[in-house]
Amino acid sequence: MIDLRLGDCLEVMKTIPSNSVDLVVTSPPYDKLRDYKGFTFNFEGIAKELFRVTKQGGIVVWVVGDQTINGSESGTSFRQALYFKELGFNLHDTMIYQKNCLSFPETNRYYPQFEYMFILSQGKPKATNLLADRKNKTAGNKVTSNYRQVDGSLKKAICYGNITKEYGIRFNVWQYDLGYGKSSTDKETFKHPASFPEQLATDHILSWSNEGDTVLDPMMGSGTTGKMAKLTKRNFIGIEISPEYFKIAERRINNTTENLL
Repeated sequence: MIDLRLGDCLEVMKTIPSNSVDLVVTSPPYDKLRDYKGFTFNFEGIAKELFRVTKQGGIVVWVVGDQTINGSESGTSFRQALYFKELGFNLHDTMIYQKNCLSFPETNRYYPQFEYMFILSQGKPKATNLLADRKNKTAGNKVTSNYRQVDGSLKKAICYGNITKEYGIRFNVWQYDLGYGKSSTDKETFKHPASFPEQLATDHILSWSNEGDTVLDPMMGSGTTGKMAKLTKRNFIGIEISPEYFKIAERRINNTTENLL
């Protein structure tokens, strides 16, 4: 099921039944880094609706960064994460989306290269399919690690003595190539000013949902989440307020066939 809706996500989400969405993967128009055709963004209202429509055990992946104003980062990302917690979400993980490209050089600080990916859960996540594609340098060796307890003493890890596998679970910093032909496989994507990589959407969809689940992107943009939800055999609800961006997303998603992945 692919359900694409043109309109203000705050109003459209009110028509979605409570506790009906398994996963949200979205990136809001944070701060004033883009003008997004002049459309406004009611964060608190959208956050409340996301809490209402997300199932118990469901996940919201909130990809966000901060603008630097008068020499200081805005801190918008942190305030949003804390507001989600006030609503009742658990801050399940704070992940980093590292961009494998050089940002505009700064003169008095290190070059910015990442955004936050807040993983917000309604209670304990019901789907946890952690990606294990990180090649272990100690593959084939026995695990001999210990961990420090509250009183400062050391205790052997549960896996102590096991043989290290060739591939281990990823760390929570994910790096992606950006740019034309790298972050997306179709040209339509780049008609939007702030799309995120297709692989980023895919990785979160695979991690926090199962086939047949419903994925929502309330600020659909160029339709990346929808395209990858379709390819991974999930249902998808996409909302976009800009008619121009909606048409881009509609074309990308409708022209996608499930055997492309």
